[in-house]
Amino acid sequence: MKVLIVEDDERLAAALEKILKDNSYEIESAHDGQTGLNFGLVGNYDVIILDVMLPKLDGFEVTRELRRSNVSTPIMLLTARDSTTDKITGYDAGADDYMTKPFSPAELMAHLRALGRRQGEVQFEALSVGDLRLDLESYTLSCGQKSIQLSFKEFSILRILMSNPGIVLSKETLIAKAWEANTTAGDNNVEAYISFLRKKLTHIGSACKIETIRKAGYRLVS
Repeated sequence: MKVLIVEDDERLAAALEKILKDNSYEIESAHDGQTGLNFGLVGNYDVIILDVMLPKLDGFEVTRELRRSNVSTPIMLLTARDSTTDKITGYDAGADDYMTKPFSPAELMAHLRALGRRQGEVQFEALSVGDLRLDLESYTLSCGQKSIQLSFKEFSILRILMSNPGIVLSKETLIAKAWEANTTAGDNNVEAYISFLRKKLTHIGSACKIETIRKAGYRLVS
């Protein structure tokens, strides 16, 4: 299970990461609401753990924006505020669960298991956009009878684009999602891999294109 943690208290975020990694969860983290929203919009997560009191955007705002963007990932709000009004605000915003600090590791894991069951543990084996099909197990990109193997980084970038067809994604977003947290990758690295992907789309004869939107980023159109 892949979990996004959005928590500005770095000590608590580190503790959450340890608990989940010890239980074989895959983790990504953000420390403010805007970054958490960006990750939630382009990432493929099974659950989002979202603090309410965050800089830039609070947890309620992030939840509303994700739901407005048709992101259906289960969201668990995590907060020290336990009033009924706050809980109602969270649920009305689109949250699926609400856990009050402090909490025990056992309580956290029980909530996550419940959210996983609610989601049905659905695992997609491929993404499809237009005439393209991306196999998520073999990293194979297909168009009709033609197919080609992608490198891991090509796969990572195209998966993000195919998960958000028609949406403009900045280079910064692609770097944040396709590279490690402490990467030294820059714009030229993204440009190089976009060039590789365009050549592979042409090679398999796809009508899909990766468009450059000047000063904004890239989008996949079919």
